[in-house]
This record gives sequence, C-alpha cells and structure tokens, in this order.
Amino acid sequence: MNLRQFKYFVATAELGQVSRAALALSISQSSITTAIRELEQELGTALFVRTAHGMDLTPTGRKFLGAARDVMERVEVARGIGEGHSDITGTINVAATYTVCGYFLPFHLERLAHRFPNLTINIAELNRDSIEEGLLNNRFDVAVILTSNTANPELATQTLLRSHRRLWVPQNHPLSHAETASFEQVAEHDYIMLTVDEAANTSMKYWGPTGLTPKVRLRTSSTEAVRSMVANGLGVTILSDMVYRPWSLEGRRIGTVAMDREIPSMNVGLAWRRDRELPPTARFIVDYFREAYLSPQMPNTSWRA
Repeated sequence: MNLRQFKYFVATAELGQVSRAALALSISQSSITTAIRELEQELGTALFVRTAHGMDLTPTGRKFLGAARDVMERVEVARGIGEGHSDITGTINVAATYTVCGYFLPFHLERLAHRFPNLTINIAELNRDSIEEGLLNNRFDVAVILTSNTANPELATQTLLRSHRRLWVPQNHPLSHAETASFEQVAEHDYIMLTVDEAANTSMKYWGPTGLTPKVRLRTSSTEAVRSMVANGLGVTILSDMVYRPWSLEGRRIGTVAMDREIPSMNVGLAWRRDRELPPTARFIVDYFREAYLSPQMPNTSWRA
C-alpha cells in the first residue's frame, strides 16, 4: 500500500464518485480506479459497491476509511513539523453549530493551535439563526456551519465537504444486508428523528417528495440518544456519514444502508459577512480550511467520520 492509493481511496469515499474525485485531484479517472482495484486486491475484499448514484462503501470499506484517514492525518502532521507561524498573533471570534462543534472542529482546532500557537481562537456554539445574526453584527469574524442549511444573501459561504446521508439500522435488522433501501421500506419501521441543527426540517425535505411520512417514535436533540435507540433496535434513522459511528455507547453495533434515491448531502463549510473584509486573523483560518479541503493535492482528508 502507498499514500497515493490512500489519497485516491479517501477522495473517492468522501466525494462519492470517481469522476468527482478525479476532478478534485486533477488526475484521470483510470488512475483512481486502478488504485482502488489494487487496494481491493491486496485486501482481498471489495471496498466499494458501484451504484447508479456513485460509489458506496462496503462495511469493510468503511472500516478501511477510518484507518486510511488516520494514516493521511499522521502524514499531514509530520509534514507540518516546523511550519508553525509563531509570528501570527491576535484574536479571532468563530461561531459554530452543535454538529460542527462535536464532529468537525476538534481535530482542526488542535492543528490550528500547532500552526498558530500565538493566535487566540474564541469558539461560540450557537444555532444557525444566532450565528447569522452575530456575523451580520460583527460579533463573529467567521463561522463554521452547515452551509446546506443557510441561504442568507448577506453572507458569503464556501462549502468544504459534503457528507452523504444513509439509513442507520441495528445489527440483524431486516434491511441490514440490503444493498439499498427504499423510503417505502423505511416507512414500515419506527423512526428516530434527530432535531438538532434543523435536522428534523431537513429530513422532511427528502421525505416530503416521497409522499410518505416516517413513523416517528422519538424526537431528540441528542445524536447519542439516536445512536443508542437505533443500536438497541428501537427504530431506524437517516443521518449523515459525518456523525456516524459503528457502535453505540452500550457497545452495540450500528450498520448503514444506502438509500435507493438521491438524498441531499449535509454540507459543512465557512460563512462570513459578504460586505465586510475579513480581518487578517480570520483570513489565516479561512486559508487553512481551504488548503485542507479544497486543495487539489489533498481534498477532504482531514475529518473523522
């Protein structure tokens, strides 16, 4: 195995399509398919299921993705040794939503602390409405939010990653071994509805066109509560890969199944006031995230799922 194969595999897993990964990496699609095939041959198992929607990870592929990300992150840390910007000083006020604070920011805050040891980064966790108000009132310099939830014309946004949504099921669930699941099948089972960060409103955007209504057994703002309820066989849910973990707090297994129709992804990115020039300290933060996620050499390889 080599870093090139890992990079191509991670890009394909996170972007969901070989064509999109090839475009992001500025290479040919055949280079990516060859690298993935080499990995699958070495591992002796399939890492992806090819579907009409793109590339879905197999259970083995999902496990391998975690290992591949760890390798890539360690390489990035090693490359960054000695590249700290100790001459950068000041304070930046950053706002973030609950999901971003819990599942996206911690790793990056550690890296930013190493890169800018004398830069103070103040973090405020708020809901989207409060964050947008704070950006427009200049209480925050920049925000890290779910860009798929905002459409405020007074804000400039830039999406960093798109996290696919899949069906979560407990071990040995009737749908756990299916290649795909339909909304008709999901509607037959109790449903656990996450409400934090407007998740309930978002879910109805993709349930609505089906003409079906999920049988909601519980509404909760706790992702861990959703995880435990699903793992213990009390219902199923549809959530993004970014908040997915294969085990509940009780140590029970949770599986995922791709849906048979396209579901909007959960997009994470940056937001700032459109008519305001970013302060220099905020520009450093924005440039860091752009380098981590939008650089052709290293697309979307720095978050844990």
